[in-house]
Amino acid sequence: MLDERDKKWLTYAAKLAIKGRGRVHPNPMVGCVLVKGNRMVGEGWHQEYGSNHAEVVATTNAQADAIGSTAYVTLEPCNHEGKTGPCSEHLIKVGVKKVVFAASDPGVAAAGGAKRLKEAGIEVRGPVDDFSLGEGVDPAFFYSARYERTYLALKLAVSKDDKIAETVGVRTFLTGEQANTEVHRIRSGFDGIVVGANTLRADDPFLTVRELPYEPRLPPARIVISSDGDLCIQSNLFGSIGRSPVLVIAGETTSASSINRLRSAGAIVEVVKCVGKRVDLVESLQVMWEKGLKSVMCEGGAELAQAFCALDLAQRLYLFRTGRILGPKAVPVFSKGSLPWNSNLWEQRGNEVNFGEDVLTIYDRER
Repeated sequence: MLDERDKKWLTYAAKLAIKGRGRVHPNPMVGCVLVKGNRMVGEGWHQEYGSNHAEVVATTNAQADAIGSTAYVTLEPCNHEGKTGPCSEHLIKVGVKKVVFAASDPGVAAAGGAKRLKEAGIEVRGPVDDFSLGEGVDPAFFYSARYERTYLALKLAVSKDDKIAETVGVRTFLTGEQANTEVHRIRSGFDGIVVGANTLRADDPFLTVRELPYEPRLPPARIVISSDGDLCIQSNLFGSIGRSPVLVIAGETTSASSINRLRSAGAIVEVVKCVGKRVDLVESLQVMWEKGLKSVMCEGGAELAQAFCALDLAQRLYLFRTGRILGPKAVPVFSKGSLPWNSNLWEQRGNEVNFGEDVLTIYDRER
């Protein structure tokens, strides 16, 4: 069990960790706090892939105060030589007396830091039984490492009456500027953004990361799932293909001419089998994994999101809710009775967060 002191400092370390979003992939986001008595003497987070890890940043900030301190870290200190040295050895060298970490490292190469620290006579506590302070900081990292498959999140914007559009095939702007900026921040931490062909036709989205004070280190790939490959190459997606790759996952009935047209426009095209008239989503995620996409977020449409949920493929849901009411003739987000946030298979993660007049709630599948 965590005592209140440990929870306080691990919570702060978790807030530091997420500052690395979009900049540290394929490394995990990690935060570290050094404490003496009741006083924080150093803090840090992994800021850039290839740069110092959170523990090194925090101890550098603490300088001599690192000696005899307690290090609170969201992830077990690594125990391997990569682009930087082992954090376990660094903590031993600078003289910390205790380490409290939230989550064990799932990687075979990097694990073992806790054991090494104990061997050096340092008191170690962890992992802790609080998902939000450990794996919840960067769930895609843990999921893909543990299961060797792509982590899938959903992003949905819905009205107060659980609708997504005023009418079929017409884009409806539901959320405001602050919520839209948050969507771009969330996007920056994923390897890919997924939409269905109908969403591409209705919304003509770019699916790029914009409106942020930083660029993601690796811009997310844009992924379109289409049963027949009938996509407009004059769309914003193809017009911005120089910014990040476009992957089209097409059904097996797609004609050779459609495949060639998409490839000529610069897209990567992969053909998968169909289940009925729809693209096989299980195979689609396997294609994404084989392309090196360890985490993706589906941004539409509702039919695709519901299909992912029905197959138990989605792990997280970012639900943006607006106060607007679209009425009984509007397009429902999901069919009646299938709203995941009303299911006991999903659990709310943390508190709701306001972005202007919109509210974001995050749900994770029960583990």
